[in-house]
Amino acid sequence: MLTLVLLAGVWAGLQNALAGGGSFITLPALILSGMTPLAANITSTVALFPGQVMSGVAGRRLVTGANRLPFSVLFGISVVGGALGGVLLLVTPSSVFARLVPWLVLFATAVFAWGSFVRRAQETKTHLSPGGAAFAQFLIAIYGGYFGGGIGFLMMAALTMAGLPTRNAGATKNALAGVMNAAAVAIFLTSSMLHWREAIVLGTGAIAGGLAGVWALRRVNERILRIAIVCIGVALTIGLFLKPIS
Repeated sequence: MLTLVLLAGVWAGLQNALAGGGSFITLPALILSGMTPLAANITSTVALFPGQVMSGVAGRRLVTGANRLPFSVLFGISVVGGALGGVLLLVTPSSVFARLVPWLVLFATAVFAWGSFVRRAQETKTHLSPGGAAFAQFLIAIYGGYFGGGIGFLMMAALTMAGLPTRNAGATKNALAGVMNAAAVAIFLTSSMLHWREAIVLGTGAIAGGLAGVWALRRVNERILRIAIVCIGVALTIGLFLKPIS
């Protein structure tokens, strides 16, 4: 099973570097290894965190605030929201989280599909005020600390609607994803549901996959990859609804 976890990590790292959605791979792989959905989500969050930090650091020169909101404010909002989401996850009974997982995956898949195909095909004329952008980031951070699937596209939507150019929004999104998950990871490190062995194996694979993703970025058809990710999300959602995991 550790081989499966390692391969899932490589795939997730590659996928995150190219298009995002790596948690669609890590969550089912960890569940197949014998973890509860709650433990799998905690372990996956911790394992993928180093790769998120690397992405944030790599694009730090493009990181900026949004619509008169300094980055320091977005940073603080993400820390608080991510910590709150992490606490909510730890106090959620495993059986309750198992029932929520199909809906969370469905939501994340829908967000990913919208961000990949619908939103890219149209220019949005909606703009967020500074207060609206701050509130949106807070809600996204809570969701990110709790589950995290699809947060990249949620943040891209919020940041671009707050006036950031796409390139800066992408770099700022990567940095804020690392920030909100840092708060959750700090809490998860004390959890008995964190499986250290699998987290290390998965994280190692994700780092290797991320490096491979940088090399493959100009060689892989991103649209095909995004279609594959949505198909994986749909299949996983259907499977979870037909055969709930406990």
